[in-house]
Amino acid sequence: MIPDEKDVTKVLGTLSSLLSLDYEPVGRWFEAHHRRAHSLHSHSHHSLDSSSSESEEEAEEDQFDDEDESLLLRLDPKEWKKQDHYAVLGLSKLRYRASEDQIKRAYKLKVLTHHPDKRKARGKVVKDGEDDYFTCITKAYEILGNKQKRRSFDSVDPEFEDSIPSSTKENFFEVFGPAFDRNSRWSIKKRVPKLGDENTPFEDVNNFYSFWYEFESWREFSYLDEEEKELGENREERRWIEKQNKAARQKLKREEMVRLRQLVDNAYTCDPRILKFKEEEKERKNAVKRAKQEAARLRQEEEDKKRNEILEAERKKREKEEEIAKAQAMLAKKEKDAFKKQLKKERKTLRGFMKDLDYFAENDNDRITMMQNLDKLLELLTLPHLQELNESLSKDKANGKNSFMQKLKVVNDQIDEEKRQHLELTQQKSSGDHHSVGKSWSELEIQTLIKGVNLFPAGTQDRWEVIANFITQHVPGNNKNAKDVLSKAKELQKNDVKLREEVKKNAFSQYEQSHKAAKSGDMDKPSERLESVGEQQVRETGTNPAPWTADEQKLLEQALKSFPASEADRWDKIASVVSSRSKKDCMKRYKELCELVKAKKQAQTAVAAKNKKS
Repeated sequence: MIPDEKDVTKVLGTLSSLLSLDYEPVGRWFEAHHRRAHSLHSHSHHSLDSSSSESEEEAEEDQFDDEDESLLLRLDPKEWKKQDHYAVLGLSKLRYRASEDQIKRAYKLKVLTHHPDKRKARGKVVKDGEDDYFTCITKAYEILGNKQKRRSFDSVDPEFEDSIPSSTKENFFEVFGPAFDRNSRWSIKKRVPKLGDENTPFEDVNNFYSFWYEFESWREFSYLDEEEKELGENREERRWIEKQNKAARQKLKREEMVRLRQLVDNAYTCDPRILKFKEEEKERKNAVKRAKQEAARLRQEEEDKKRNEILEAERKKREKEEEIAKAQAMLAKKEKDAFKKQLKKERKTLRGFMKDLDYFAENDNDRITMMQNLDKLLELLTLPHLQELNESLSKDKANGKNSFMQKLKVVNDQIDEEKRQHLELTQQKSSGDHHSVGKSWSELEIQTLIKGVNLFPAGTQDRWEVIANFITQHVPGNNKNAKDVLSKAKELQKNDVKLREEVKKNAFSQYEQSHKAAKSGDMDKPSERLESVGEQQVRETGTNPAPWTADEQKLLEQALKSFPASEADRWDKIASVVSSRSKKDCMKRYKELCELVKAKKQAQTAVAAKNKKS
């Protein structure tokens, strides 16, 4: 319902009686009214809008570029992607700040001037079809008039300065302030903090760098796509084009983020406020640290003072004790050095006597034996016994051998006694460890175990299972498993070497007794085929099948060292030293030892290779 003019006048009269104000007419509406009042135009609503829009258009047109027809004539419609569309529409001054309405009116102005029909009306030459530069104006409006396409073009705006200021402390705010302002246009978040000045609080500075280190840019590079997806002939080709374009955009996006990060890093490095804040923070921490250190120093000094008093008393006491101990140690050292010197002298004297007396030997075998006995005496005789033996040799060299043999007998008896005690302790310990097992080992089983250990060296696959099967094959009624075999082997390894040799000797004695019993049976005419294998082998081949004892092995090793391979009749001399063995026995034993060493090396190599693979 529209109020009557009389009612309005009545209300205004009432208000004017209540309130009276002086005012000055201003504004665009008043200016339009004033123009119409002094012109012949009517005061219609249309005329008001027209005059207002005309004034705005005149103000905005001042921001448009001056008409430059030569620029438009140089445009190549085929190279539209390389053109500055803002310059084509005359919006170089406004660029990304231009509104949609300004873009439309700029386009209309260009159309009114450069449309082919308008130019033809003015008598100008116009190219046909898409070869005319007006196509570039249309393309520019097509891109800038579409929000998505304009955003794509703005992302690669040719007028945008991508350069990054280098790290410099001079004119910091004048250099980096415009740089951050330029790049703030890419921010997704609209409220972008400013760089500020040297008086900006630390909290604002911290927020500024936090924002830029977490900067989110809307800038994208689809405008630079080499191929347009819509030009693909089929779906597969369009997908392939989109994939290639996406990869290129991502690469440019990464480079853009690196560029922005470099800008922030350079600014943060040389920002005088950051340096000042760091120095202040460092000074504050140092002050707190110095205060703590001072308090700790005073407390430590007090503790050190008390501790030093206690330590001083202990030091004096300890020095006194050390002086006494040092004197005693010096005395003991002198006595020990004198003892060693005297022992060395007596050993040298005994060696000299034995060498002068040719070791009481008549042949090489006796000489080697006496040299071994001499080494044993020198190692085991005490100083008084050495002095006694040297004194007897110096007084009566004729009976020196008797004195030497007496001392040797004493040493051997002592060694035998120690071995016997050690064997008893080992047997007691072994019987205590394996009492719960309840499996006893016969001499034949122990002998077979030793043979199996020698036949199957370390590195053999499933070694202890193989040795257990070997014992089962050669000893009827055997029920030993791999665990029993391993336990017994460790026990034998702990025992003395002589114990294992005694087991071998006992086994050979049992072997001889069994063959003697067979030979001395109730047969009236024993057959030659009942002759023992050992005797037959000795008679036919000249070799002894009995196991080598420890003494024989030691004599063989000594003889191998004494007679090198270059010496003539080497094996005859070695056999003469090992009197209980023939030449063939010595050569055979040497080959067995070589093969055993070779087998051990191969087993070690195999184990090492297996461990390396695992």
